[in-house]
Amino acid sequence: MRIPFTKMQGAGNDFVVLDETRASLGLGPAQYRMLADRHFGVGADQILTVRPSPGPGIDFEYVIHNADGGQVEHCGNGARCFLVHVRNRGLTDKDTVTVKTMNRILTLRRSADDRVTVDMGAPVFALDAIPFDRAGLQARTRGDWQQWPVPLDTADGRQTVELAVLSMGNPHAVCVVDNVETADVKGLGPLIEGHAAFPQRVNAGFMQIVSRSEIRLRVFERGAGETLSCGTGACAAVVAGIRLGLLDAQVDVQTHGGRLTIAWAGGDSAVMMTGPAHTVFEGEIALPETA
Repeated sequence: MRIPFTKMQGAGNDFVVLDETRASLGLGPAQYRMLADRHFGVGADQILTVRPSPGPGIDFEYVIHNADGGQVEHCGNGARCFLVHVRNRGLTDKDTVTVKTMNRILTLRRSADDRVTVDMGAPVFALDAIPFDRAGLQARTRGDWQQWPVPLDTADGRQTVELAVLSMGNPHAVCVVDNVETADVKGLGPLIEGHAAFPQRVNAGFMQIVSRSEIRLRVFERGAGETLSCGTGACAAVVAGIRLGLLDAQVDVQTHGGRLTIAWAGGDSAVMMTGPAHTVFEGEIALPETA
């Protein structure tokens, strides 16, 4: 089977975007993995699918699959690309659209500077909802929140990292580091991602505080590995930094792929993320029929 696709990127986080507004492509995990494969497919961190409105007040359904073929709840950088794609393809002429993900309703808005702002919804702190299993772990209070010392068995022996845990519609664990460039993201990232305390695995964020209005961030994403940028990871890091008393209400997040601006007023208010989104190229690819 041959399918058309659009390759896009938002702050270096790259995507294959598929249009299922007229008919389902019926793809399975193996086909999503092939699309994401950087040697045998197109290459992407995630596969984004545009589907028709699932109900009143919703413009589109927004479906996300990771590079490992599994469906996931949320992708902030992908949401910005989603808006640019549906406008460029003539699927809408709106500057603001509402989309449904697996577990959230998102509002996407084109900004005057051609960046896109996404209402990411409110962060979730209830441990069972993240989900996070605290059995055998003892929290430490910092600011008005808690960090959880989590032991990891590394190649150099047992190491403990202090994690702030929350959900942005998908699970995140954020640790504060002195320097993101020297942090052992590739070593510690998969150990945090697959730790038993996270029954659905977790996105591992490594945050360096530059000032109260700027951080540097690297994220080892669940099911994708380290990416150049992670929108929900940037939101989670800023929320964690605010609750830990380290950051102000609006923060520029410098990633390897570019700059994101995150704002959160605290409490149950929504996190607002602003950043770039660009089309790279369009094409067609032949996929095996077997899903």
